[in-house]
Amino acid sequence: MESSSSGTTSSTIQTSSGSEESLMEQRKRKRMLSNRESARRSRMKKQKLLDDLTAQVNHLKKENTKIVTSVSITTQHYLTVEAENSVLRAQLDELNHRLQSLNDIIEFLDSNNNNNNNNMGMCSNPLVGLECDDFFVNQMNMSYMMNQPLMASSDALMY
Repeated sequence: MESSSSGTTSSTIQTSSGSEESLMEQRKRKRMLSNRESARRSRMKKQKLLDDLTAQVNHLKKENTKIVTSVSITTQHYLTVEAENSVLRAQLDELNHRLQSLNDIIEFLDSNNNNNNNNMGMCSNPLVGLECDDFFVNQMNMSYMMNQPLMASSDALMY
């Protein structure tokens, strides 16, 4: 009887150790599958992140190109306006110079008319011109006509 009980015990030990090994193998396989799945999810997550970053880079490149184009257009407009302002400043200076010259002529004619009320050599209307015999007045008008300033244009500033 002892031998039969010992045989049963040994077979139970072997069965339990066999089932433990089988259980360990199952756990090992389950862990391995779990690790593989986790690694696959990690790779997918990494790939999605890479795709998102690539899309963001492309979007930012397009946006940067738009901004560079906008800056270029704005710079061109600025240069055009600056050139126009330069022409306008030159025209303003020229017109101020002409106005000053005309005011000087009027002042001169008024002072001569006031000093020479008896019309000695001066015509009664200095603007008529052909009636006047005064050499100096005619010379002043001639020098004024000959010394007209040149007009500035935007074409001259482009080169």
